[in-house]
Amino acid sequence: MEGVLLDCAVVDDSSLQRLAIVKMINDHPNLRLVAEYNNAIETKNGLLETKVDLIFLDIEMPILSGFDLLDDLVHKPQIIFVTGKTKYAYKAFNYNAIDYLRKPITKDRFTNAVYKAISLHKLKTEGSVDDDDYIFVKSNLKKKKVMLSELKYITALGDYVKLVTVHDPIIVLATMKSFVAQLPPERFMRIHKSYIINIDKIEKYNSRNIEIDGEKIPLSRHKKSDLMEVLSA
Repeated sequence: MEGVLLDCAVVDDSSLQRLAIVKMINDHPNLRLVAEYNNAIETKNGLLETKVDLIFLDIEMPILSGFDLLDDLVHKPQIIFVTGKTKYAYKAFNYNAIDYLRKPITKDRFTNAVYKAISLHKLKTEGSVDDDDYIFVKSNLKKKKVMLSELKYITALGDYVKLVTVHDPIIVLATMKSFVAQLPPERFMRIHKSYIINIDKIEKYNSRNIEIDGEKIPLSRHKKSDLMEVLSA
């Protein structure tokens, strides 16, 4: 992600938690810390004068929660929620959060969340993502380039699979297993024998299905715990 630099703020009422996140930000080449706040009111006032691209936001804080803060913001930066509890994961996705990190944060989870934020930033500002962020598939005797950021989900169609993208769907003679093998596991997950989904595209979910761009996709019972772990880890 060379050339991308996101200005970040950390919002947490715990000074120790802020310190831990600040260290990770300072160690990341694509992040620059521009502000620290210990409550939502201070953050709201501070953001009137300080522009940020990304906020690492705690949820449970005195007086106003992280959700209350977002409700009050007119211009919302990208948000990565940071909390010690998993119970807010569903609500967090309704706020279009980039990710939901559970304390204590591991370096791998932090790096993966930041990667999502950088990818979305590049997509919005440049209309593209990294050159290696794609796969080639063969359809109608031609090879087609599919950007992973544009791939919403894959569904089985007998001996074929259908790739549902933000553009036209693509029908490919292949197996679901072959796509599981070539797609990055931190971004794609098989949630049903007939569906592989782009985790970043999830808008809503419950115990029976997930929703992507208004479409409900079934969630297998034995995959539920795996998905919950990924979304709230």
